Amino acid sequence: MTAIFHIVAEPDWRAACALGSYRPPSLEQEGFVHFSYRDQVARTANARFRDRTDLLVIEVDPARLPSPVVEEDLYGSDEDFPHVYGEIPVAAAVAEHRLSRAPDGGFGFSPDTD
Repeated sequence: MTAIFHIVAEPDWRAACALGSYRPPSLEQEGFVHFSYRDQVARTANARFRDRTDLLVIEVDPARLPSPVVEEDLYGSDEDFPHVYGEIPVAAAVAEHRLSRAPDGGFGFSPDTD
């Protein structure tokens, strides 16, 4: 399976790194961790995090996860997103990326150039 990406505030990720695992609020509230595929990251960031300046994008290897990746369209968007129904071991992360800002203030994402 291809890499999946999670947008997270840098302080939250650093705290997870100290603990060895990541449990975002969505895991308790919705039962899963939201992820995106590479081509979905910028759209997700612009839709949900436009006013944030402290974000990282964590690239995760699904083969390193103890829980399966489930592709779902839970919000009627006609697009599947990857979700993980369990905590994320920090060791599953293979890279950290920064979101870049375009001149209009929107996010762009190109993990091959950071």
